[in-house]
This record gives sequence, structure tokens and C-alpha cells, in this order.
Amino acid sequence: MIDGASPYVLPGTFYVDMVPAAGGEPYRIFLCIPPGTPPDNGWPLLVLTDGNATFPFAVASLVTQAPYPKATDVGWGVIAAIGYPSDAPYDGLRRSWDLGPPPIKTYPPFVEGGPPVKIGGSGALLDFIEGDLLPRIGEMVVLDPQRRTLFGHSFGGLFTLYALFERPGLFTRFVAASPTIYWEGAEILNNEAGRQPAPPGHAPLLHLSAGEYEGDQLAPFQYRNDDAQTRLEKRKLEQTISLAQEMGLRLDGAPDGLRTQFEVFAGETHMSVLPAVINRAVAVAFSLAADPPELS
Repeated sequence: MIDGASPYVLPGTFYVDMVPAAGGEPYRIFLCIPPGTPPDNGWPLLVLTDGNATFPFAVASLVTQAPYPKATDVGWGVIAAIGYPSDAPYDGLRRSWDLGPPPIKTYPPFVEGGPPVKIGGSGALLDFIEGDLLPRIGEMVVLDPQRRTLFGHSFGGLFTLYALFERPGLFTRFVAASPTIYWEGAEILNNEAGRQPAPPGHAPLLHLSAGEYEGDQLAPFQYRNDDAQTRLEKRKLEQTISLAQEMGLRLDGAPDGLRTQFEVFAGETHMSVLPAVINRAVAVAFSLAADPPELS
């Protein structure tokens, strides 16, 4: 550290490490709880995956908008981000397992000599959220059970879709940003086809999105890179924009009341879109309107 410097922490935030009741490695839960008295129905809640990376963006978005509700339509709420006991923004091995839906599959290591990469643990993570995380937060602060939002980006977006299809009553709003729908031959479409209907009167909202350069074109600067052709072929395989848009059209107005929104963020790539989609998740989760804002 530079002489005379001090570590900086986000004011009003803290974290707790939680070991799932079912056993396993601990999660680091990053929390931001508003001061003061909660609304009569309790605070709305936003739960984020990839918490080490996403939590700072969400907190910054909330604390700069909630004090000015007439200008932003954003009120205060609780943010809980599911991360890992690490200073790194991502834990590749653990997130692959947690956010990759079943069936369980194994892939080669990320690096030579490393452990194999496994996916298929999304059901266990949902068990943790439902049985451990939500009750624990409920012991700290009063929450509104009708205003719970789940956010995920990339593999986290895939997990968010899995949560909607398998346990639609766990959250009321689902924000799936740049979801990797194509993964494993678009296995998630089988979950969609057999999805559980939302509980009566629940009517969840699904917000789908992607960056402009997640379709058939790269960002202008990416064409200058030596991997441009490989990257372009990968984008065409992933079809992030078209697959998300098509899913939104299929699901909107379903008999159980599911509503969808779809949005493309201009000028953004798969990674650069992260701040924008987290800002949108804050708007969806903490909108002062009875329903989240309509997109033009």
C-alpha cells in the first residue's frame, strides 16, 4: 500500500460468510441495508450472482439514485450479492458449478494441471437461497416477499432463467443479462418447455437483455485484435441477442401471467455491458411504481 494511504470500503456495506446448511464451501454474502424504518410491507430485495464483481456496481447505482426518487423512480432497498471468500472478481470453478444448470457434466481444467470444471449445481444454489440466504436476511431486516428480484449476467443469466423455470415463486422479478442460452445445445430450452407455472397471483416479470455486440458483429475495436475471426465465429454460435429476444417473445403473456421485457444496450460487448445491466436491475428491483418501468 502507498505510504499514508488507507483502504477504502463502500459505506453502509458489510459481508457475512455463510456455509450452506446442506454442507459445502462457504459463500460470501455482500450486503447493503438502508438505514431507517422500512416501508410497511418491508424492503424490496435485489439478489445478485457473481457478487464479488457485481456488488460494487449495484451499491453505487442505488446510493446515487435512491436519494433523488423524483428524478430516478428508484427507491431504497436491500442488496444481497452471492460471492465467494476471495478478492478476485470471479471464481471460475465455483461459479461454473453454481450457475451451470443440470445435468451434471465435467469439462477439462481451465489451466493445465488444474482441477476439472463441473457444472450442474444450480439446484443446490437455489436450495441455499431459499433455505439459508432469504431466512438469514429476514432475521436482519424486514423484507417485502412480493418484491424480490434475482439478477445474473452471462452464466448468471442462465442461472436466473433456470430459477424462473424451476422455482418461479421464489422471486417476483428476474433479470437475465446476456444469458448463455446456447450452452450445452441450449439445454435450458428443455427447462423452459417444462417450466413450473407461477403461483396464483404471482405474475413474475422477466427482463432479458444483451449488449449490441453480442450478435453477428464485433465491436469496432475487436476487429483490430488478432483473435477477431475466432471471436466472431463464437458470437455467431452463441446468438445471445436473438436467442434472448426469441425467448422473451415466446414467454410474454403466458397463462400464469409471466411478462417479459427485452433490451439491447448500444455500444456494449458481453463484458462491458455489466455496469449498464446492473443499473437496469436496480431500476427493476427498486422502482417506486407498482410495476417496473416499461421500455420504449
